[in-house]
Amino acid sequence: MIKKITPVLAAAVLLAPTGAHARTIPTVMAALGDSISAGFNACGWYVACTSRSWSAGDSPSVNSHYLRLLAMGSSIKGHNLNFAVPGSTSADLPGQARKAAEAGAGYVTVLIGAQDACVGSEKEMTPVGTFRRNIDKAFDVLRPTGARILVASIPDVKRLWRVGKDNAWARLFWTIGHICQSMLANPKSTAKKDEARRDRVRERIMDYNEQLKQACARYGPNCRYDGGAVFSYPFTLKQVSAWDYFHPNADGQKVLAKITFDRDFFSGAVEP
Repeated sequence: MIKKITPVLAAAVLLAPTGAHARTIPTVMAALGDSISAGFNACGWYVACTSRSWSAGDSPSVNSHYLRLLAMGSSIKGHNLNFAVPGSTSADLPGQARKAAEAGAGYVTVLIGAQDACVGSEKEMTPVGTFRRNIDKAFDVLRPTGARILVASIPDVKRLWRVGKDNAWARLFWTIGHICQSMLANPKSTAKKDEARRDRVRERIMDYNEQLKQACARYGPNCRYDGGAVFSYPFTLKQVSAWDYFHPNADGQKVLAKITFDRDFFSGAVEP
């Protein structure tokens, strides 16, 4: 006699991940982006410190995405690639994406755009349309691989100006290092032209973040945008490097890892 299958049981059978359809913990991950993902100034004087990258780093002090995935399964051990390069803009992202695809990365993090806005002058910022085309090109490279992508929003650089403008050391490093002059030039000025300039640069970053969100949606269900978590986070000077008062230090990298890692992306994931 054949037993009746209840609707609830039938639904459970249909929804349960099995075989090739089960979500798996990635065996290779890659970080794409600029100096932030490269861990620049997180442990040395004006050098990349990939061990403290919020994405692919292996330092316990940061508890990166890589270490969080490693805690879920050993298959990813030692396969934490970092293709982020200090100074990179959105124009460099497609090339980094090709490296990730060639390496077989099943999980990719993207944090790009700060260098598109943080330039010598406001007129040098990347046009929004150009920025979007660069992002789409990179995602088009990754789409055939089926890689899952985590897209982090660009930090609010105006907040950095706000918390650092009254700090003499921050102002000194911003000036002598020519750091993000589109936003940080004349940091103590309250002139209308400087206030308007800062607002326009912030608006450009917000426009970039909107394009990142839309590009992620275009990529499909294998892409997650952080919902503006990085842009909205109230970073303090204690979370940026005392060598430039711009890049996240180890504490800043730790915060980035925490607010961007979405366990739902990997809930129910199993070893391949």
